[in-house]
Amino acid sequence: MTLVLVVDDVAPLAEQYAYDLRRTGGYEVVTAPGGEKALGLLGEAPVDCVVLDLEMPGMDGFDVLRALERKGSQVPVIVYTGTGSYDRCVQALRLGAYGFIDKAEPMERVVHEIESAMERRRLRSEVGALRRQLGRETSLIGGSAAMAELRAAIARVAPIPSQVLITGESGTGKELVARDLHRFGPQPSGPFVAINCAALPESLIESELFGHERGAFTGALGTRKGAFEAAERGTLFLDEVGELPLQPQAKLLRVLEERQVTRLGGSKPIPIEARIVAATNRDLEAEVLAGRFRDDLYFRLAVHTVRVPPLRDRISDVPALVDQLLTGICTRFGMRRKKIAADALDLLMAYDWRRNNVRELRNIVERMIIASDGDVIAPEHVPAEIRPAGPAAATGPGPRSFQELKAEAERKIIVAALERHEWHITRTALALNLADHASLLKIMRRHGIRKPGATAGDGGGKE
Repeated sequence: MTLVLVVDDVAPLAEQYAYDLRRTGGYEVVTAPGGEKALGLLGEAPVDCVVLDLEMPGMDGFDVLRALERKGSQVPVIVYTGTGSYDRCVQALRLGAYGFIDKAEPMERVVHEIESAMERRRLRSEVGALRRQLGRETSLIGGSAAMAELRAAIARVAPIPSQVLITGESGTGKELVARDLHRFGPQPSGPFVAINCAALPESLIESELFGHERGAFTGALGTRKGAFEAAERGTLFLDEVGELPLQPQAKLLRVLEERQVTRLGGSKPIPIEARIVAATNRDLEAEVLAGRFRDDLYFRLAVHTVRVPPLRDRISDVPALVDQLLTGICTRFGMRRKKIAADALDLLMAYDWRRNNVRELRNIVERMIIASDGDVIAPEHVPAEIRPAGPAAATGPGPRSFQELKAEAERKIIVAALERHEWHITRTALALNLADHASLLKIMRRHGIRKPGATAGDGGGKE
C-alpha cells in the first residue's frame, strides 16, 4: 500500500488531511508536526510521497527540501500552502518539489497530484536503472586505437549470421561485445539468451542447453525448452565455453553441424535458427593440444574471432571509463555524482590493470566513492594496492608493434594533461609546450580524443 507522509505543524489540520487522503485515495498516511520529525520518519519508514507545508516554525518546508536534496532523496514531495504565494511555491519547485497545491484544493485533485508525482518517480527510477545497466560494464567506451579496432571488427562480423568466438581476459567486457553483435546483427529483434557454461553443474548442462521432456530424469515434472530453443531467431551467447566438459562438447558440436536439437528424453529433432556466439578467457588452441577441448568444436565456433583488448592496452580510455562508472554507480546508490581529482586519476592511469580489467576498475571506483565523504575523490581515496607501491604485475601477452605502443603512449600523455588542466585546450597546449591550441586540437582529432560526455561534433574542451 502507498505510504504518504503529511507534514504540518497544525495538528488538527494534518489529521483531517490524513483522514481525507485515506478515504479518497486509499493510502496509508502518517503525520509529522514539523521538519525534524519528518526527516526522522523518512529515515525509518518506506514513504512513497510527502505532502509538505511550507510555513512552519523552526525547520520550515524549505529547510526540509534542502535537507532532502543534500541526502539525495528520491521521495517525491508536493508542497501545500494556505498563503497562496505563487513565488514561494516556485522557490520550492527549484529546491526539488514535484508540484504544489493549495490547502483548499479538492481532495480528488490532491490524490491526482500524488499519483502523478509517484508516476514521475517511477519513470525516473526506470531511467536510473538504464543508467545503472550502462554503468555496470563499460568496456566498449573509449577512443583508443585498440577500441577503434574492436568496433571495426564488430561492424564487419555483426551482419554475418555465422558463429563468432570472442576471446579476451576476464573482465574485459566480452558479453558487451556479444550484445553488440546481436544488436547490429541480422535479427536484432530476436531474443538474446546468455548462458554461463562455467556456472552450470555438469549434470544439468544438457538440460539447460537442449531442454528436456517430462520424465526424462528425476525431477523433470514437465517439458522444458533449452537455451537453443529459447534463443530462436535471436542469439545464443555461450560464455566461458572453454569450461564445458568433453561429453557436452560432443553434443554441442552435433547441434552446430545439424542445426537441430533433441530434448533429453525426446526423439523428435527440433530445427534451430539461433546465431551462436561463444566467449572464452582460455587459450582454446592450447586446450585442444592438451586434450581438454575438441578441435572440431573449436573450428566450428571460431568461424570468426573477435579479440577484446585488455585495459592495460588502452590506458588512455581510463578517464572516459571512470566518468561513465561514476555516473552509473552514484545513480545506483542514490548519491549526488562525484568527481575525481586529476592526481587521483593519474594513479589509476599508472596502474597495470592485469587482474580483472574493466571489472576491477569498476570495483575500485565503487570503493573510492564509498571512501570519499565529499564530492571530490582525492588520491588518498585510491586503494593502497592501486598506488605505485602495489604488488608487481604478472607477465602479460606478447608485445604489440612499436607504432601501436607509440600511439597509445602519446594518447595517454595527451589525455592525462587534459584531465590535469580540466580540459582547457589553451592551458594544456602551453603545459605541453605546443605551438598553440590548434596543434593540440589536431593531435586530439588524430587520436579521436574528446572530453568524456562530449558529443562527436563537440570540440571536446574549453579554449
